Amino acid sequence: MPAAFSESTDALQSPRVLVVEDDPETRHFYAGILAADGFHTDEAHNGFQAFAKAIDTRPDLVLTDIAVPGLDGIELCRRLRADPRTSSVRVLAVTGYDDRHYPDRALEAGADHVLLKPLDPAVLVSEARRLVPRPQPATADAR
Repeated sequence: MPAAFSESTDALQSPRVLVVEDDPETRHFYAGILAADGFHTDEAHNGFQAFAKAIDTRPDLVLTDIAVPGLDGIELCRRLRADPRTSSVRVLAVTGYDDRHYPDRALEAGADHVLLKPLDPAVLVSEARRLVPRPQPATADAR
C-alpha cells in the first residue's frame, strides 16, 4: 500500500482534536502530547479562529483554555453547542483559575469536562480518550 494512502487512512481513523490556547508553547505542548497518542491535532490561538476551524474541520474534540482572547472558552462552548454543525463536538475545557466559578461556568456553557492547570499529560490523554474513544481495528476472529 502506498505510504501516502496509508497516512491519509490513518488520519481519517484518528480522532481529530482542535487545541485552543493563546500561549504558543502550551498549545504546541498539548498538541504534541495528543499527537503522540495517535490523535490528529489542529491548533487555534483564539476563540474566533477556533470556532471557524471547528466548522471547517469538524473535530471530535475541542480542547480549549477558558482564558483565550477574543471569544473566551466559555463563549466558544456556547457557540459550539448552539451551531448544528458543531453541537455534537465534545469539549474539554482547561483553566488555571482555582476559583470554582470558572469550571462551573464552562460546564453550564456546554463543556463536557474541565481540567485544572497545570495539566498532567497522562490525565490529558486519559480524558481525551474517555471523551473520544478511538475506533478499534476489526479482528479476523470477529464473526
